[in-house]
Amino acid sequence: MRKKTLIWIMTIVSLFSALLTGCHGRKGMEPFTMPEAFDENVDYNITFWAKNDTNKTQTDIYKQAITDFNKLYPNIHVDLRLYTDYGKIYNDVITNISTGTTPNVCITYPDHIATYMTGDNTVVPLDDLIADPEYGMGGSLVRFDSVREDEIVPQFLNECKIGGSIYALPYMRSTEACYVNQTYVERLGYEVPDVLTWDFVWEVSEKAMETDADGNYKVNGQKVMIPFIYKSTDNMMIQMLHELDAPYSTPEGEIGIFNDTTKSLLFTVASHAETGAFSTFKISSYPGNFLNAGQCLFAIDSTAGATWMGSHAPLSDIHESKKVEFETAVRPIPQFDTQNISMISQGPSICIFNKPDNEEVLASWLFAQYMLSNDVQIAYAKTEGYTPVTIRAREEESYIDYLSRAGQDNKEHYDVKIAATKLLLENSDKTFVTPVFNGSASLRDASGQMIEEVTKARRRKITVDDAFIDKLYDNMRSLYRLDSASAVGGDDSDRDLGPLPAATRNLIVILIVVWAVIAVYVSVEKIKERKRKNA
Repeated sequence: MRKKTLIWIMTIVSLFSALLTGCHGRKGMEPFTMPEAFDENVDYNITFWAKNDTNKTQTDIYKQAITDFNKLYPNIHVDLRLYTDYGKIYNDVITNISTGTTPNVCITYPDHIATYMTGDNTVVPLDDLIADPEYGMGGSLVRFDSVREDEIVPQFLNECKIGGSIYALPYMRSTEACYVNQTYVERLGYEVPDVLTWDFVWEVSEKAMETDADGNYKVNGQKVMIPFIYKSTDNMMIQMLHELDAPYSTPEGEIGIFNDTTKSLLFTVASHAETGAFSTFKISSYPGNFLNAGQCLFAIDSTAGATWMGSHAPLSDIHESKKVEFETAVRPIPQFDTQNISMISQGPSICIFNKPDNEEVLASWLFAQYMLSNDVQIAYAKTEGYTPVTIRAREEESYIDYLSRAGQDNKEHYDVKIAATKLLLENSDKTFVTPVFNGSASLRDASGQMIEEVTKARRRKITVDDAFIDKLYDNMRSLYRLDSASAVGGDDSDRDLGPLPAATRNLIVILIVVWAVIAVYVSVEKIKERKRKNA
């Protein structure tokens, strides 16, 4: 009887081991394969996660696109879930990968996709879908006027490649712009050049810090002045390093940002943070609010934020009584070399997540394609300083007419917004992106955090010297796991692989408990046996 009991316990252990090891050993779903046909008599419910910048017009465009698409494909039902922050989308996707509940279609960035891809076959590569003669781009069985691959701006499609394959479709593109209070710059005795330099911006910003006998800033007569505010400090660091052709990272994931050029840039930022001439969005708040109140001369933000910038900005967040009247100039990001300007390319793309049903994936692909149709592209581009990602939309007569009406009103044709749009349209060939790999999103965060840290330090009168920067580098490596061992392409011999998967942890706990039960059982039986012998 005792042997049978022991056998049963061992059997339970084996079953748990097989079950949980099987869960841990499963490498995700099978790769997507193109179905032979698409059954339009089967209903598909797909989820679409998107960001709308709290802009109701953008929400309405998404909803209209879903309605129009459903008229073409009555069997495909799209459930829209809106977010106000790309980071929240990213976090939710990461959480849902482990539970197999990712959305079908998602607005995202290539940096984020590279992390999503750590789950095998999680994100669908689009090369075969794009090229399919029936359901691909311009395919014969697509029910709308689908754009062809060669009608997407090549630079933008290339940005969606990871490891040689296309993992997303570009949806909208923007860049960063410097929104300048031209009136106040001229009041200080300067002219706004066509291309700003960093030296010019720093010089004018320091000049704007002069105060009168009452402690008011001379340039605006107010008690508040932060001449230069940068919204995205990660872009700031990336932009400066790119302009100087300094190391940042390689496509293989080798981290190069912790170098002497970066240190020199951080010293420069710290020196102007010390005087109060420079600050950031995270420290001081949104640059557009300071610009519109006459408390900032150089506000750097995305072209997609143009409707928040300027005296007559339609989406300004401050009260009318706080606004001041000034002329707004829109310029490229400051440059070190005005003869070879460059500007970062940014803006959302669309990826598709893999599902067990290949036809469900195909339904998702058809909807993703629809988001590149002229009606959606042009309507969405008009809401902000975005540019369409397709050549077809850019050449559409209605879009050309829209651009020609700059300043006609302060809503759809707001002059600052259209100027920001044209900035990217005229410089698409001068844009760049950073390498994408698993960990590139963390590197981006670290690059901005270093600027934030030196800025905060000088505002608190903390010395920023070589020792400070060296310690900062160490902290960033540790916090964002950017040491050479954790970088993709590094030596894996002592690499930190992170926490064990949940299934593995559960297995270990169960094995410990079961073996403890066995040990207790054996001990009890031995005690009983000794008592019987001594009886």
